[in-house]
Amino acid sequence: MEPTTMTDSAIAFIGLGLIGGSLAKGIKRSRPDIRIMAYMRTRAHLEQAKKEGIVDVILDGIDKTLLECDMIFLCTPVEYNAQYLSAIRPYLKPGALITDVGSTKVNIHEEILRQGLEDCFVGGHPMAGSEKAGYLHSTDHLLENAYYIITPPRPEETDSPNVRRLRAVAETIGAIPLVLDYREHDRVTAAISHLPHLVASSLVNLVKENDSPEGTMKQLAAGGFKDITRIASSSPEMWEQICIANTGPIADMLSAYIASLQQILEDIKGRSSQEIYRLFETSRDYRNSFTERAKGSVEPSYEFTVDVADEVGAISTISVILAAGGISIKNIGINNNRERGEGALKIVFYNEASMEAAWKRLEKYKYELIRM
Repeated sequence: MEPTTMTDSAIAFIGLGLIGGSLAKGIKRSRPDIRIMAYMRTRAHLEQAKKEGIVDVILDGIDKTLLECDMIFLCTPVEYNAQYLSAIRPYLKPGALITDVGSTKVNIHEEILRQGLEDCFVGGHPMAGSEKAGYLHSTDHLLENAYYIITPPRPEETDSPNVRRLRAVAETIGAIPLVLDYREHDRVTAAISHLPHLVASSLVNLVKENDSPEGTMKQLAAGGFKDITRIASSSPEMWEQICIANTGPIADMLSAYIASLQQILEDIKGRSSQEIYRLFETSRDYRNSFTERAKGSVEPSYEFTVDVADEVGAISTISVILAAGGISIKNIGINNNRERGEGALKIVFYNEASMEAAWKRLEKYKYELIRM
């Protein structure tokens, strides 16, 4: 499909947190001519966004100023987005489009149908994020190469003018637009986003509840366990809301997962080596087929390890090599748990470009590097 160009010239954001702020910054970076308005309860963040040149007009609330807008983004928690529809409705000019960024879609689409707003709404879900929330952690590139799910209120209208308008937004910020039925969206995200958060959180709690008084499990969890449960550090408030909003699909997937765990338990108890082997073989093959092109719903960790001896000056030497190349390091330290063959030193970067530049630079100095 041919790329589309944004024709909307005035946009409002209701909520300017991590996703709303990153959308606004991405749009402003590519299209500084677009006028951006924003409203949120934390006035200081709005003032910061205006100081940075991201927000042109600070809104005091939901009022007639919205009549100037071609597009309105609902970027509040999922349980509040639907509630804002009634407040916004009196201030919609002809042709204005409402969209949202919520990670569940059925609830807001049901409210759209109830209010008869199908002709001025298209759902959206930029599938990127971070463990850290809020405008202060938003960036103009957070959504680059992330899937931007578009959910039309009439699922058969996959290329309507309003769908094309939201597709243009996604392409403007460098995201990958994908049109889905809103019911299918909630089923998909229940499996690949919502269930993993439940699993990660339950694994962390399992270790917490079964650890020794000395905290041995916690001490040794710095390697692979910490990596696979990283998403358990996400906002409890947000994930409570998601679980309530997407209860049906999550419950279906959780039931299927529990059934698969029960089968694994039986295979382990029965020492069924063939079935155990097949578990790891099929999961390995399927995971290796995943695309590397797009981001997931949690911001990836840009890191690798270095196999170095525990010698005085090892860390400072590497730091100097990278600093001389103009490469910023987010974190560097000893990797105490190396059960998967990692190196002794772990380096974390702010973005993929820095990570790749560091890899090439350290290779020149003959360091042995291991990708995480």
